[in-house]
Amino acid sequence: MGSGRVQTLEQLARLCRNGEPSRIASRLAAPSGFPELDASLPGGGWPIGAIAELMSDAIGIGELSLLVPVLSRLARAGRYIAWIAPPYLPYAPALAQRGLPLERMLLIHTRSLQESLWAAEQALRCPAVGAVLGWPAYIIDKNVRRLQLAAEAGGSLGILYRPPEAARESSPAALRLRLHAAPDGLAVEIQKSRGGRAGLKLRVGVAPTVAA
Repeated sequence: MGSGRVQTLEQLARLCRNGEPSRIASRLAAPSGFPELDASLPGGGWPIGAIAELMSDAIGIGELSLLVPVLSRLARAGRYIAWIAPPYLPYAPALAQRGLPLERMLLIHTRSLQESLWAAEQALRCPAVGAVLGWPAYIIDKNVRRLQLAAEAGGSLGILYRPPEAARESSPAALRLRLHAAPDGLAVEIQKSRGGRAGLKLRVGVAPTVAA
């Protein structure tokens, strides 16, 4: 375990001990920044205190950019954004240009799926963390359910980027979106939406990727 990672986890633990819930945590949903998407989601945005799964055909088609507006809003409200073992490093200049304060970004490296799930659960329960992004290679319903309970406890938004094959499986996640590349942005299919309608398809215009 490298010293940089130890410091990051220690910082996360300190934040969780001393943090206070944000007023945003008391809301049921946070606007996505995309009117066409908000109009199709219960509460008008991403579910707060819940897990959302994004199943993308490929990496780099704008799946991160879809989250930038809500992540920026949460960070500017004083909450941290935890990135759990992303497959590519977030490109700091692009994040800053898109309104994401770098001092509110927590990059957590892990050595195994078990470590990633543990870090995600701790971050979701942390009142100082507004959103947690994870890229688990393979998880089962029990894992998602634990993360769902953690998100409810912390009042945070949990985002799991999963491979397209996961769409054939059931999941206790509150929201599941299929993402496809489109000439003008992203084609989004709502596969599951707790309290909303599944099967809706829409187009969302997103900016270029923020990963490098």
